[in-house]
Amino acid sequence: MRGKGSASAGETVDVVLIGGGIMSATLGALIAKLQPDWSIIVLERLDALAEESSGSWNNAGTGHAGLCELNYMPDPEDPSRAEEIARQFQLSRQLWASLVDSGDIPVAASFVNPTPHMDVVFGDRDVAYLRRRFATLRRLPLFSAMEFSEDPDVIREWAPLVMGGRDRSVPMAATRYEGASDVNFGALTKTLIGVPAAHGADVRLGHEVTRLRRTVDGRWTVTGRKRVGGQRFEISARFVFVGAGGCALKLLQRARIPEVRGYAVFPIGAQFLRTAAPGVVAKHDAKVYGQSAVGAPPMSVPHLDRRVVDGKPALMFGPYATFSTRLLKRGRLSDLFTTIRPHNVAPLLAVGIRNLSLVRYLIGELTASKKQKFAQLQRFYPEVNLADWELVQAGQRAQLIRPHPRKLGVLTFGTEIVTGAEGSIAGLLGASPGASIAPAVMIELLGTCFPERREIWDPILRELVPGVVEMH
Repeated sequence: MRGKGSASAGETVDVVLIGGGIMSATLGALIAKLQPDWSIIVLERLDALAEESSGSWNNAGTGHAGLCELNYMPDPEDPSRAEEIARQFQLSRQLWASLVDSGDIPVAASFVNPTPHMDVVFGDRDVAYLRRRFATLRRLPLFSAMEFSEDPDVIREWAPLVMGGRDRSVPMAATRYEGASDVNFGALTKTLIGVPAAHGADVRLGHEVTRLRRTVDGRWTVTGRKRVGGQRFEISARFVFVGAGGCALKLLQRARIPEVRGYAVFPIGAQFLRTAAPGVVAKHDAKVYGQSAVGAPPMSVPHLDRRVVDGKPALMFGPYATFSTRLLKRGRLSDLFTTIRPHNVAPLLAVGIRNLSLVRYLIGELTASKKQKFAQLQRFYPEVNLADWELVQAGQRAQLIRPHPRKLGVLTFGTEIVTGAEGSIAGLLGASPGASIAPAVMIELLGTCFPERREIWDPILRELVPGVVEMH
């Protein structure tokens, strides 16, 4: 895609966005609206956009808003993280609606589908926890429409598949928020990238970045090769964003910015069971989350999800953790090893020693048979017909390990912006709930990297995203 402000290889541009996923697409759309005269190049190593973690089937499509993710609120009296994520997701909805209203993107129904978010738990301890969580959340405006029930008949109305054939004598409870969302992040990414493209951005597929080097004039030289033909390319940019998913750390390390010293990543993949059987799909219209297994990482909370991709409904259950030294689903087996440096060996080892329960969980997941995987689904859906379901590989996540002054290293389960070289380069590390809160994260990045533009951009930003009081 070429147009006004585009640049060919070797030219100087204002912005280079590395990676063709939801983060680069969101940042590109924001820059196009805030500063339409800036030239932008998007570099994606694969032959299509949104083929990694942003891909339609590479994630569960949950519009994360803190409604059903119990791992965001382990203390039922402390709603701070759930409330923050809910607020950030509201900013996402506002940006998408603004772009629809302005005609920059088509109707949101192409990538957002109304889908209730639920929690269902069993046993006295978990019922007591969910009751307390609901009592805390219902007092907050963003959660005031949430419903709670311990009545099996009511829960059956909300989630028939979950309740069919279940022992009603077991204590149970559920929460439900009807006005929640299923999001096709693959379709959303391809939609959003059209905003900078319409303003002249050049989107280049099959271009793999291999090196980032800062020059004496403070600009960045981005070099790499085309995956077909192997030709080298070189681009000079005033600002670089690294939105390369699991490989973001590797590229930031190659940029030699001290801000990533001590950082490491731990790759965790996922599989899901999926069905499109009409008789099954028609009976489940929700995303139903439960409690995670002991030692399981937060991203492994089990959930049974209604999905709509390309207008076709389906159900997914999972995730089942997988492990590979690849940092991308279509990466290389050597990826993890290329991120190991003398300064992050100690954080890696410290995290491994302190998270033995996670190690045991992963070993259990990796050695689980297909029958054992189906047994986990059966706990959610007692009357399941296993013949209706297939096992599919989802995306690869690189969980972030941060250096820590006392613990050497800590494993984190969120997203983190890293900036360096006076704000001329930035990258996004970590995983969920990244895609759902991409606008909030990218607005924070813009405020950090371009403080001198704040006075000019703030009024435009408030029009685009009314929930933003001011740039961070």
